[in-house]
Amino acid sequence: MKAREAADNGRAVMAARWYLRDADSVGTRVRLRGRPIVRNDGRMVIGSRVQLVSTAATLELVTMPGGTLEIGERTLVNYGGSIAAAQRVQIGARCLIGTHAIIMDNDFHRIEPERRLEWPESRPIVIEDNVWIGARVIVLGGVTIGHDSCVAAGSVVNRDVPPRTLVGGVPAKVIREL
Repeated sequence: MKAREAADNGRAVMAARWYLRDADSVGTRVRLRGRPIVRNDGRMVIGSRVQLVSTAATLELVTMPGGTLEIGERTLVNYGGSIAAAQRVQIGARCLIGTHAIIMDNDFHRIEPERRLEWPESRPIVIEDNVWIGARVIVLGGVTIGHDSCVAAGSVVNRDVPPRTLVGGVPAKVIREL
């Protein structure tokens, strides 16, 4: 069984090298399962031992011109998510990003009917170290999620989250300190 696991890990490392070939920096032992969409028109930095999953649903990692996406070491990004950086999305080390999470620093359109084809200003997103983001969470631009925090599944994070805090709901509110 160990030989099979080693072969699977080897394939996952080679897949990461192939799909992340346009990234600016890819750390050692990055593993990828499945077939993501990766588009780097800005700057993309993937830390060591990051795990990317794109099996049951496609994972999207995108940087726009002038945008920076950083994913810290030992972070897991699960399937079906969309992470897009028009300006800056920074994900710390040892984070867990659940299935179908959406993390985008730009809304890509304005809400006023006469201005819907205009892009609004981007607002950076910072997810500090050791944060757990549950399934189907949406993180809106301009948000910082403090270290060691947890965001409950299905939440919409539209304001900063203090360190060591559990938040949940739409919009996300503090449930308790951790």
